[in-house]
Amino acid sequence: MKEFCDKLSAALAVAIDNKGSYNEYFSASVLVPLVWDNGEIAVLFEVRSTQLSWQPGEICFPGGRIEKNDKNPLFAAVRETQEELALSKDDIQVLGSLEEILSPIGVRLHPYVGYLSPKHLITPNEGEVAEVFTVPLEYLINYDPMIGHMEMGTRPLEDFPFALVPGYSQEWRVRKKYQVLFYKYKEHVIWGLTAQVLKRFLDVCKKIGSEEK
Repeated sequence: MKEFCDKLSAALAVAIDNKGSYNEYFSASVLVPLVWDNGEIAVLFEVRSTQLSWQPGEICFPGGRIEKNDKNPLFAAVRETQEELALSKDDIQVLGSLEEILSPIGVRLHPYVGYLSPKHLITPNEGEVAEVFTVPLEYLINYDPMIGHMEMGTRPLEDFPFALVPGYSQEWRVRKKYQVLFYKYKEHVIWGLTAQVLKRFLDVCKKIGSEEK
């Protein structure tokens, strides 16, 4: 028994230290890019190309999937920002990280904040980015986002063994409700995971503002 317990303990320790946890999640990194624009600090957003198969035309931050060759999530965020905005590493000053987000839709997102300098060097990669636009940070700090709600549920598929659990419902069952944020600026609507990241960033900015008073 002791031998088995020792082996089991060793195996469980490996599982705890396994860096490949959350395998069921799509792991990605993004950078919240700050720029100096028209005499004030602004947040830069991308509009995804309509030619992309995933979320075409939606508003996002620079970023994407964490690849196997990426040393860590931060490396991925900087790499993607360089590729999407045609910047060098020296043009990106990383300021820090925000709390990781585990999305109900299966995304494990690592957000970072950085300053891009100078703004005029930004050239969107046409294959991925249709356009970029900026929103004054002060505007976002003072904006109250609209809030909607989504429900997630479960439903057994054709291979579910109903005979083993008599009476189990074949219909959808609501399992979780979560809120969705919406920020509007001119003709742009920022929502979904991008809005979640934005809110976390703005909460930090508001905290800084309150401490300065």
